[in-house]
Parts: sequence; structure tokens; C-alpha cells
Amino acid sequence: MSIDWAALGSVFGVSLVVTVALVGLFTLGIVGLSRQERAVAQGGTATLAVAGAYACFAACTAAVAYGIYLIVA
Repeated sequence: MSIDWAALGSVFGVSLVVTVALVGLFTLGIVGLSRQERAVAQGGTATLAVAGAYACFAACTAAVAYGIYLIVA
């Protein structure tokens, strides 16, 4: 039995980068929603922040769905 260390390292690196990117994207969505709450408390609106938050959540959902597709296919 032989382990292809280069392939294992490549998979680890890509997994790490994608995980950090998804967590960062989800965090941006949470920040956008918190800005909306702050704006409402001050009597304003934050339509752009909410739209950005929903876009971040949609991108996270698409990335997870693509990952599930890769596992199933």
C-alpha cells in the first residue's frame, strides 16, 4: 500500500481554504444582518446590508450543495 502524499496534501490544502472561505462568507452574512438590526434600532434601514447578507447565505448554500453533489455523483 502506497500513499500519494502530494495528492493528500493537495486535498488538505483545498479543504482548508474552502472551509475558511465559507466561514468567512457566513460571517459576512451575520454582520450584514446585525447592521440591519442596528439601523432599525436607530430608525433607519439597511437594505444593502440585508441584500448582501442574503447573497452571502445563498453563496454558502450553493457551495454546500455543490459539495454534496460531488460526494453523491
